[in-house]
Amino acid sequence: MQKYKVYINNSSNIIVDDLNNFKKKYNCIEASGGVVFNFKNEILFIYRNGVWDLPKGKIEYNESYEDAALREVFEETGVKNLYLKNFLVTTYHTYVQNSIDYLKITNWFKMYTKSNMKLVPQLQEGITKAEWVNFNDISDKMVNTYGNIKDVLTNVEI
Repeated sequence: MQKYKVYINNSSNIIVDDLNNFKKKYNCIEASGGVVFNFKNEILFIYRNGVWDLPKGKIEYNESYEDAALREVFEETGVKNLYLKNFLVTTYHTYVQNSIDYLKITNWFKMYTKSNMKLVPQLQEGITKAEWVNFNDISDKMVNTYGNIKDVLTNVEI
């Protein structure tokens, strides 16, 4: 059987069981997100609810993973002219909201932009900052981020 790394309360767990069995315990949310690079080899970070993160969000009805990733990056940061490079990885993490247990399954894509426009954080989603950070200097952000985001970034080649 395949193994799945699932972050439960931001703690890494390996699910050896059938993933479909595990999913039955949760309300599942399909999402997509982007690891976005600009022309200066900087990576796009957002600061949401006191934690550094990458732009991502729920897939809408009849939307592809790729289209959702592009839309979410734009909505959460204002970045336009995005180009998908390739699929990176799928991550799994749980959280509780309003006493309901959720499992978010996020498909991550590497993206590029040539845009140098001002970043616009989506305040209504709890995003208070959006920043470009040199990829070689992301260690400061990694101190205050989620385990699944660290996993995503280990799958990125410059």
